[in-house]
Amino acid sequence: MNDKFTPEPGVQDDHPYLEELRAAGVPSHMHEWLRGHGIGRLAAKMGIVFLEMSAERMVATMPVEGNQQVAGILHGGAHLVLAETLGSFAAGIHAGPFRQAVGIEINATHHRSASAGLVTGTATAIHLGRTLATHEVVMTDQEGRRLSTARITNLIREAR
Repeated sequence: MNDKFTPEPGVQDDHPYLEELRAAGVPSHMHEWLRGHGIGRLAAKMGIVFLEMSAERMVATMPVEGNQQVAGILHGGAHLVLAETLGSFAAGIHAGPFRQAVGIEINATHHRSASAGLVTGTATAIHLGRTLATHEVVMTDQEGRRLSTARITNLIREAR
């Protein structure tokens, strides 16, 4: 794990998003970094749960249930929400505490559908530079079959 966001000794983990962060699997050493925003209302609503969190590799799951389109399969936009969440969080870790990552491009190819279970998204860094971070995000079903492939690029800028 990246320790850029480890709170000072004695810092309390009693901020308003504490339960959301715990439910989403965010490690406690990252709670201070996310104090003001949590994981984001959309990511929480989609049921995203983090399994690994670093700038180089970010992994999370998302249920198909509740995120389907009218045909009963996982909505294509849900794939992109998972990809954007993973890529943006990874780029944010890379950016560090005094800079921020903002998405400037995302694209996806959908390979197959899923109608039940959990989808796992794995973001892998392609480029971690001073001003840009690019990640490939692969979504798979519970059998490990590739559902979609996305690429997200974030601009790294000074925090505002």
